[in-house]
Amino acid sequence: MDRDANTDSVKKYFYVTTPIYYVNDVPHIGHAYTSVAVDVIARFKRMDGCCVKFLTGTDEHGQKIARAAGKAGMPPKDFCDCVSGNFRDLTKALHLSNDDFIRTTEPRHMASAQALWRQLEASGNLYQGTYAGWYSTRDEAFVGNDEVKDGLAPSGAPVEWVEEAGYFFRLSDWQDKLLAFYDAHPEFIAPQSRRNEVVSFVKSGLRDLSISRCSISWGISVPGDPKHVMYVWIDALANYLSALGYPETSEEFLEFWAQSLHVVGKDIIRFHAVYWPAFLMAAGLAPPKKVFAHGWWTNDGQKISKSLGNVIDPHDLMNKYGLDQVRYFLMRNMPFGEDGNFSDGLITGRINSDLANDLGNTVQRVLTMVGKLSRDKIAYAQDDLAQEDRTLLKMGYGCLNDIRPMFDELSFEKVLKRIWNLIYDINKYIDHQAPWLLDKTDIERLKVVLAVLAEAVFLTALYIRPFMPGTADKIFDMLNVDNDLRFFKSVGVKRNFNGPFPKPIALFPRM
Repeated sequence: MDRDANTDSVKKYFYVTTPIYYVNDVPHIGHAYTSVAVDVIARFKRMDGCCVKFLTGTDEHGQKIARAAGKAGMPPKDFCDCVSGNFRDLTKALHLSNDDFIRTTEPRHMASAQALWRQLEASGNLYQGTYAGWYSTRDEAFVGNDEVKDGLAPSGAPVEWVEEAGYFFRLSDWQDKLLAFYDAHPEFIAPQSRRNEVVSFVKSGLRDLSISRCSISWGISVPGDPKHVMYVWIDALANYLSALGYPETSEEFLEFWAQSLHVVGKDIIRFHAVYWPAFLMAAGLAPPKKVFAHGWWTNDGQKISKSLGNVIDPHDLMNKYGLDQVRYFLMRNMPFGEDGNFSDGLITGRINSDLANDLGNTVQRVLTMVGKLSRDKIAYAQDDLAQEDRTLLKMGYGCLNDIRPMFDELSFEKVLKRIWNLIYDINKYIDHQAPWLLDKTDIERLKVVLAVLAEAVFLTALYIRPFMPGTADKIFDMLNVDNDLRFFKSVGVKRNFNGPFPKPIALFPRM
């Protein structure tokens, strides 16, 4: 697993998380989408010198899990062991570089969640009462009377009437504090459409939140009152702290938490941007730095659902199209944060046009000339560079500063467009310089041109590496680049490329 980081003497910390996935079913394209996005961010930050912690895992408590286990004829823990394993297998299949995989049935998480509960209790934010209202088991969410239509929650999930004693969190006390926090930290919720949605929800008025259940037993026991288990969402959200060692708040904990990014689906933004910061502030902790909610996928324009039989299995996609091809498509085909559509035609078009024609042909074109014409060593002196050489190198070196803010905004499609502009410029440079002619007329000029081309391809491999690590490493191998140079610290550093160079391979077969 690729976890190397070219850290400097002053560590720059970065903590990025997927939501922990609910183990009532098998992984689908939505899980793969979120996971790949977070992996791309983690890889980019590591390559840029950060000390990164990338967390993913599974959410294994609640009524929905208990019912799914019952249908499967299995004890809940055995059921969770089985389905959680499917998600762990997906992390390997997607070549994720996660540093940790947390399960909410682990002792470390249970201890952390109970410690958070005790802090909320000690702060005076909890009280006992009776809950009477609608509950969506599929969403594991309480639903207000005004939100229920025709017996369904806003998500379309059926609701059931629940009446039981429990513990409540004084969420209503946090309305003004949350709005003040949003005003003071405009970057906390992204994209803007989701921020507007959350602010509008909070301004409409917050009701106290029921945070325990006594009608089910599959969950983490409430400290001091084992007849109750924690509401699954307070349990699940605590995982982000569990993985950092909470309730211990070491200097490393504080450094990572200060630079924390939660990437979630838009359907769970309310839990992460309303309940979670309120819980944290009530417990004396700062909220995460940012919560980013992405959109949903459709399949040929239709909503994806088991009832329609159009659920997309990420393993099937990778078997059919290839790992890096799928990773690229997921990050390129729509602005991150908006809804997008999957179809065989769309992914095939991307593979043939962007990957086979643009990237693959350019790399093979350059490396074939390097292998045939370089005489096994390519380098240039700064004084030998013509204006066209400097222009291409400037385009290549400048790409890093261009894409850094795009990554901070999670604008993956913009990053890839900028990298592809470099690929287009490489091809224009080849056509204008015509190295095959220089081989017959000007060997010294040919050496410079090949060195500039090798450097440009090297830079391209660097920039695509967070998205397509396997493809990037194939390019590095064909250029004989050492592993410790495959980081952004190498941008702008003068280097030689030494042969003999292997025969270039086709990176992307046409579909």
